[in-house]
Amino acid sequence: MTEAPTRIATAHEMIARYNAQDADAYVELMTDDACEAGYRGAVLREGREGVRSGLAAMFAQFPQNRADILASYELGETVLLHETVSRAPDGERFEVMSIYTFSGDKVSRVEFIR
Repeated sequence: MTEAPTRIATAHEMIARYNAQDADAYVELMTDDACEAGYRGAVLREGREGVRSGLAAMFAQFPQNRADILASYELGETVLLHETVSRAPDGERFEVMSIYTFSGDKVSRVEFIR
């Protein structure tokens, strides 16, 4: 019997799917009612379909968008990733902290601190 992936491994897989610009595969790791939001703020993308369509639109606008993980932390049902994001290889770069909240083995909420 194989062991379930750690929550950090799941969050890292989400970033790999994000970097592949595969919105469908990205949301497979989320609950049906998952959302992405600003930290303690407004929901940016609601539900699995809202996240999928929002990411697809962003990937169309920024076809070379990429996130690189600088550090990862896991505590209980929460994973925190410190990332750098670039819209293009020689374009704007910014740092973000992403907080992944899990429900079982799926992500139920991602909040961004930027």
